[in-house]
Amino acid sequence: MTSAAFDVDTFLHRPLTARLATNGPTVRPVWFLWEEGAFWVLTGPWARLFDRVRADPGVALVVDECDLATGLVRQVIARGRAELLPFDVERGRRKLVRYLGADEARWDERFVHYLHDDPAQRGTVWLRLKPVSLVAHDLSYAVAP
Repeated sequence: MTSAAFDVDTFLHRPLTARLATNGPTVRPVWFLWEEGAFWVLTGPWARLFDRVRADPGVALVVDECDLATGLVRQVIARGRAELLPFDVERGRRKLVRYLGADEARWDERFVHYLHDDPAQRGTVWLRLKPVSLVAHDLSYAVAP
């Protein structure tokens, strides 16, 4: 099977769920923002992800889609060392709008807190993965009529 090229930036700007793997191994689903050639994920001391990355910043991340009705199968696999960086509200807003829509009044209250609480008090930070390795595959296939 050959792997066709596709527009990785367009794919990663869609509101897809990624799976992030840390040493352990532990894999967890995450919402992400793809900006500046990096994956940005919200985390903080309330999450095991935060402690795992502090202990060992080596991570792998996969974003994929599989539509059996159309045969569309694409994946992006990234690896590198994650950094924990200060949270900024505007980037947080861009990430949450991507998944929840622009109308904050319709959001579940737990998401609104990220934008209006003091990030230092909550401990909210960004996990940033600027991939050392990023591989994209289009494994799509033709669906029989």
